[in-house]
Amino acid sequence: MQEMRLHTQWLGSNISYQDALDTQLDTLAKVLTGDAPDTYFTLEHSPVYTIGRTRDKSSLLNPELLPHPHVEINRGGQATYHGPGQLVGYPIVDLRNLGKDLHTFIRAIESALVTTCQDFGVDATIRDGLTGVWVENRKLASIGVGVKKWISMHGYAINITPESLTGFNHITPCGLQGVSMTTVCDEAAKAITVQEFAQATTKHLEQEFSKLTT
Repeated sequence: MQEMRLHTQWLGSNISYQDALDTQLDTLAKVLTGDAPDTYFTLEHSPVYTIGRTRDKSSLLNPELLPHPHVEINRGGQATYHGPGQLVGYPIVDLRNLGKDLHTFIRAIESALVTTCQDFGVDATIRDGLTGVWVENRKLASIGVGVKKWISMHGYAINITPESLTGFNHITPCGLQGVSMTTVCDEAAKAITVQEFAQATTKHLEQEFSKLTT
């Protein structure tokens, strides 16, 4: 096992989905050629819905009535919402050095988020057969990763403050009927900022990715 270090960067708040996507793609190309290190972007998006490339768009319910734009992206999974109060993390990582195993990479992200939640006093877990991070049957985080030439993109979204929940009322989150979304602040019963949580995730992602190094 080799110790892995991520180049981390907070991109800011109210970042448009397209701007963040352009940043990801530019960095991915540089990681692929060795012109940039493995990179980890954190940010808050301006309100937007995303869905993976699937024929089944039913999780968007009625797209014409959504209060914010929606975009189809190259990740797995059904619809989710991004907006203020939610931390989005994009690891742009060379999976050729991590065993070329997307499933294991996703599990590593889950584990890092669970451990970070525990740092803040939240008893987070994973659930068999359901990607993401949970507290009992309440969902905290969604994960959807894409890969181009074994360089990862996209990543995770975890609800930090109550403000992050408003957009979920208009969709079926991740296509799961009856799912209750929750936040780190609600579960911890204290105020936590998005940037504070973002900073705490880095060491746990590095630890989990280091376990995958070949």
